[in-house]
Amino acid sequence: MKPDALLPAPIEYRVEARKLHAHLFDVTLTIAEPQARQRVSLPVWIPGSYLVREFSKQLQHLTAQQGKTRLAAEQLDKCTWQIDGKPGKPLVLRYQVYAHDNSVRTAWLDAERGFFNASSLCLMVEGQTATAHLLELVAPANAPNWSVATGLAAQKINKSGWGAYRAANYDELADCPVELGKFWSGTFTACGVPHRFVVAGALPGFDGARLLSDTKKICEEEIRFWHGSKKPPFANYLFMLNAVDDGYGGLEHRNSTALICNRNDLPHAGEPKVSEGYTTLRGLISHEYFHTWNVKRLRPAEFETYNYSQENYTELLWFFEGFTSYYDDLLLRRAGLLDSAGYLKLLNKTINQVMQTPGTQVQSVAQASFDAWVKYYRQDENTANATVSYYTKGALVALCFDLTLRGEGHTTLDAVMRALWLRCKAGPRGEGGPMTEADFAAVLQSLGKRPFDAELKAWVHGKGELPLRELLTQHGVTVHDDPAQLAQRLGLRITDTHGVVVKTVLSGGAAEKAGFSAGDEWLGVETIKPPSGWRMQRLDDLLLYAGTAKKVSALVSRDKRILRLELSIPPPATTWRLAVKDAAKVEAWLAQ
Repeated sequence: MKPDALLPAPIEYRVEARKLHAHLFDVTLTIAEPQARQRVSLPVWIPGSYLVREFSKQLQHLTAQQGKTRLAAEQLDKCTWQIDGKPGKPLVLRYQVYAHDNSVRTAWLDAERGFFNASSLCLMVEGQTATAHLLELVAPANAPNWSVATGLAAQKINKSGWGAYRAANYDELADCPVELGKFWSGTFTACGVPHRFVVAGALPGFDGARLLSDTKKICEEEIRFWHGSKKPPFANYLFMLNAVDDGYGGLEHRNSTALICNRNDLPHAGEPKVSEGYTTLRGLISHEYFHTWNVKRLRPAEFETYNYSQENYTELLWFFEGFTSYYDDLLLRRAGLLDSAGYLKLLNKTINQVMQTPGTQVQSVAQASFDAWVKYYRQDENTANATVSYYTKGALVALCFDLTLRGEGHTTLDAVMRALWLRCKAGPRGEGGPMTEADFAAVLQSLGKRPFDAELKAWVHGKGELPLRELLTQHGVTVHDDPAQLAQRLGLRITDTHGVVVKTVLSGGAAEKAGFSAGDEWLGVETIKPPSGWRMQRLDDLLLYAGTAKKVSALVSRDKRILRLELSIPPPATTWRLAVKDAAKVEAWLAQ
C-alpha cells in the first residue's frame, strides 16, 4: 500500500468480488452518522441510458446493525429501505448483489472478469448524498492476478489498484465505473492529459499499439475542437472496453467511458486495412469521448440534478445524442482516420435509415427525446412505425444546421457548440453547464445573424422531411437515386438466414396492405399465370418466381397456421447514394 494515511469519509463502501462462480458481490456500507430513521435506496436507472432498469431486483440478504445490535431493515418500496436506530452511532449494512449483465450499464462478475457501476451496487444514503464517499475494493482471494481500473481518485491503493478510492459525492461515485480482472492496459498522452485504455477479452492477435494511436488522434482532435490549445476540464481519462463475441455499445462518464464491442472488430496485428467493424468501433470511441463535453458537462437543464428514483425527462436528446452522433464520424474525418468518401458512406447509411423509418412522420425528434424511456429503450416490432431515433435524425438535424450556417457564411455549427459551452456556465471554470433549447436558439441567432425559429420548428418539432438534398448539393455532394432493396420496396424488415422471417412490417407499404405481420415465416409464393407454386428461401426469390406478374399469393406460417396473403408487387423504389462532386466544397465542409 501507499504510505498515505487513509482519510475516513461519512459514507464508506467495502466491495468484495468474493463469490465469482455465483456472480455475487459482497457489499458493506458504513454510515458514520446515521439519522434516527435512516433511509437508503438503490437507483432505478443510470444516467446516459434512459430506461428504468430496477437495479434493486439484484440486491439480496440486506442486514443492518449498530455495534452488536441487529436492526430491522424495513423495505418501503421497490428500491428503498428504512432502518430505525440510534442517531449518530455508526450504522453498518451488509448485502449482496447478483451481477450477471454483461453490458456497460449494470454489473458483471464471473471467474474471468468483474465490472460494476456504483448505481447498481452502492445504496444511496438519504440526506448524505452530497458528502464524501469512500470506496474500498478488496481483491478476490481466488483471483490473485486481477487488477483494477476506474476513473475514481485513488486514496490508498496497491500497484494493482486494489484499495481505497474517494468520491466527492454520490454523483461522482455513480459516474465512475470499475473494471476488474486480467485486462490489457496501455497509455498515451493527448494534449498534455494522460489517458489509459484497458481491454478485456481481446484475442491474442489484437493490435493494441494501433488502438492507442488511433484513439490518441481522436482525443486530440476533440480536445482541440472544444478548447483549441487549452487543457480540457479533466486531469486524466480512462477507456474501458469489453470485447465479446457479439455486442456493441457505450456509456459516457465525466472522465471515463465503458465500451463493449465484438472482439473481431478490434484491430489485428499485421492487417493494415481498416475493417468495417473497426471503423464502427472508432466511431463509438469518438462518440463517447465527445459526450465528455456534450451531455456530461454541457447538459439538459432537466439533468442539472439527477433524480435516481424515477425517469428524468427532457426534449433535448436530439441535441445531446443526435449532435454527438453527427460529430463522432465527422471528427474521425478531421483526425485523418476517414477520407471524404468513407465519411459520406457513413452519412449515407444514416440518411437512408431515417428515410426508411415511417415513425419520422409520427414523432418529432423532440417528442422522441421525451419518450425515450418508453419507446427508444423499449423497442419492439412496431418501433420503426411509432417513433424516430433521436440519434440518427438528430444527427441529420445537426447536419442541416451546420450546412445552413456554412452556406450563409456567418458561422458554423462548430462555433455554435463552443459558444454554448461558454454560455451555459457551471463548475469552477465557468463552462459547460445546464442548457435549454432557448440557449441554442439564442446562440444560433447571435452567431448566424438571424433568428432560426422556423428551422427549429420544422426540423426539431416538426415531422416533415429535412432539406438534405438541397443542402448537400450546395456543399459539393451529388445525390444519386439508386434502386432500393426488395425489402424496402415491399415495406418489410426481414431475416433470411434460415428461410424468410418477418421482423417488422412498415406502415403504408405493400406488405402491410397484404396483411403481413411481424413474426410471419414466409414459406412460398403462388402465381396464377402461369399457375405455379414455389418455396421461398430468400426474399430475392420473389421476383424470380413472380416474373412479370403484378400480384402473387404469399404463403406464410403464423401461429402454426398456413395463410394465403394476396400481395401486389409495388413499383421499384429508390435509395440515396452520396458521392463527391466538388472536392473543394466538400473539403471546406469536412476539414474544418
